[in-house]
Amino acid sequence: MTVRTESIESADRARDHVGSLMKGLGVMEILAAHPSGLTLTETAEEAGLTRAGARRFLLTLVAAGYATQNGRRFQLSSRLLALARIWLQGTPIWSFAEPFMRQLSAIFNESCSAAILAGEDVVYVARAPSRAILSVTLHVGTRLPAYCTSMGKVLLSGLDGNQLAAFLDKADMKPNTPKTITDPAQLREAIEKIRREGFAVADEELELGLRSIAVPIHDGTGRIVAALNVSTQTARFSVAEMKREILPRLKDAAARIEDYFLVQ
Repeated sequence: MTVRTESIESADRARDHVGSLMKGLGVMEILAAHPSGLTLTETAEEAGLTRAGARRFLLTLVAAGYATQNGRRFQLSSRLLALARIWLQGTPIWSFAEPFMRQLSAIFNESCSAAILAGEDVVYVARAPSRAILSVTLHVGTRLPAYCTSMGKVLLSGLDGNQLAAFLDKADMKPNTPKTITDPAQLREAIEKIRREGFAVADEELELGLRSIAVPIHDGTGRIVAALNVSTQTARFSVAEMKREILPRLKDAAARIEDYFLVQ
């Protein structure tokens, strides 16, 4: 009787699902995994759809403003990021973290940011900007490559062996600067060191003149769920100065943010 009841309830839930919406969301996820865009044929193959079916989903996303079409290629638009930004800004943990981040930013007159791992990228979920001018424009919702950023490396240090191997096998690691680590073996070694030391430094790996230091944020089980960093110009802080002056306060702020998970 219990099995039959569960079966009926499962069937009822299935009837409530909108299959076309689920397929459309799947297309959005595929486009999100390919920031440079996909053609109609490539999208259809990735989604397991016919060309006609993929075309309808893509053109619907374009009409709704969630995707753009440039010639034969389709890409997600910034509208989805705008929605994500609204959601992220309303997430309780980042509201809780904001005062600590602003305090850090004020002490050093540098930007303080938090990010999570999303595929091969980090996504900024909170930010306390400084008055110092950086050439890169960062805000909540910004995506940056994980392999060449301090927060990305900290987040990669939280992956298990299989997950890290999959990342290193798949990641498109380009030399943004002469200092960028693009060799998978060297990056693995660097991440192992970060795992041992509990912090990461990105010294002009994303962009020349830009330096940052990051630490992990753990949840109540000890799992790394986010990263916290302070970024600066190379002329303002040396790596040694960042470790000596910024790192202790950065660790303290992360510990205070982790208190959020202990009271949930």
